[in-house]
Amino acid sequence: MSRDPKERVKDYREIYEKTSPDHVKTQGSRCMDCGIPFCHSGCPLGNIIPDFNDAVHKENWKEAYDILSITNNFPEFTGRICPAPCEGSCVLGINNDPVAIEYIEKSIIERAFAEGWVQPVNPERTGKKVAVVGSGPAGLAAADQLNTAGHLVTVFERNDQIGGLLRYGIPDFKLDKNVVERRVEVMKASGITFKTNTWIGVDVDAADLEKEFDAIILCGGSTVPRDLRIPGRDAEGVYFAMEFLEKSNRFVAGGAKGDPAIDVEGLDVIVIGGGDTGSDCVGTSNRQGAKSITQIELLTKPKNIRGDVDPWPLWPMILRTSSSHEEGCNREWSINTKEFVKDSEGKLAGLKINEVVWDKDLITGKYTFTEVDGTEKILPCGAAFLAIGFLHGDPKGIMAQLGVDLDERGNVQANNYQTSVPKVFTAGDMRRGQSLVVWAISEGREAAKVADEFLMGERSLLDTKEKSLYAI
Repeated sequence: MSRDPKERVKDYREIYEKTSPDHVKTQGSRCMDCGIPFCHSGCPLGNIIPDFNDAVHKENWKEAYDILSITNNFPEFTGRICPAPCEGSCVLGINNDPVAIEYIEKSIIERAFAEGWVQPVNPERTGKKVAVVGSGPAGLAAADQLNTAGHLVTVFERNDQIGGLLRYGIPDFKLDKNVVERRVEVMKASGITFKTNTWIGVDVDAADLEKEFDAIILCGGSTVPRDLRIPGRDAEGVYFAMEFLEKSNRFVAGGAKGDPAIDVEGLDVIVIGGGDTGSDCVGTSNRQGAKSITQIELLTKPKNIRGDVDPWPLWPMILRTSSSHEEGCNREWSINTKEFVKDSEGKLAGLKINEVVWDKDLITGKYTFTEVDGTEKILPCGAAFLAIGFLHGDPKGIMAQLGVDLDERGNVQANNYQTSVPKVFTAGDMRRGQSLVVWAISEGREAAKVADEFLMGERSLLDTKEKSLYAI
């Protein structure tokens, strides 16, 4: 249950309120313990969902935590910010609301922290040293797994705080930063070393890492944003979405190192891009007191129900209304952005747009759009945020210094998470491109498994499917 939208926009606290254990128990009891649990295939981590649902239903909370922690290093993250593809594959969801799996995960891990079940892990050490570059969800997952295997892990972060996207890309009203800090403290107590303000490839030469460490795992994010090169792009007031979110997060945290927040109070805000990042810009703009907020998307408006291209148990490509949208936002689809209109001082004053229609080529299957005559207009706009995705990781610095091969999209190329440089591995957005936090955690786990086998000549870390079978 979420707090009243009119009240929650007055602060940056998490929007969801804690519900009673009975509510969580009821949700667990709705799980049908299917003969073929399709929720497994929907979850990138392969979480053993029916088993921990059953444990919650029986109020065996410690057992539920033990089951959940087999496959998921950070349920407190996925339980808050995952779009829950598992729920999209829930059999019950065919003709009813799916089981609230995401909330059950969050309830289990919060109970575990409250009861003191989450404890540091200090295994027997192998003496092998591993450097993890990047402290986002992929880097943290890789570090956690490699530490469990007994290796000495050091995580390098170019920012001043640990967490990557979790720290500066996701607003506090979705993920309170105390949740991130709580987990980092457990990892520190487990023997993992964290080094902030250390940009490998800029502050530290990558060659030094190669000499000092037995293996390196690249877990940087997809940090180069997709730009919109149209007239007026240089207008004052046009920003990349992540620049806005990072500065806002720093401001909310107390003005830690960095520029003051981009302030949109009293401005007409337009968010270009209809995804989660754009939604986060909407929620942040509402909290800053924007005069109006409009979110526009080039693609057509999604339907309200599944269709032929997304039948169950595939992820439903349907219209979704986020918590930020509930707080106030005008949403428009099939809109093409033509020009950023500047005033006499070079400041953003408007956005020229027009409507489009999409057509599918029956031979190639490709979609193209054409502009609708007579629909061009200028919307008032004092701040515009580009939330149209990311291209790849930063090609400068460590990627260039290590000489790893890149694929056609500019991501680090890897064969089973191992790059063209034998002792260097990669995981997360730097390898697969912009994706979900749950996929980043999965990638970090799998890269750690491969790196561990490289270091030791044999496997000590089970992969997701093996752990699932072992648990069952």
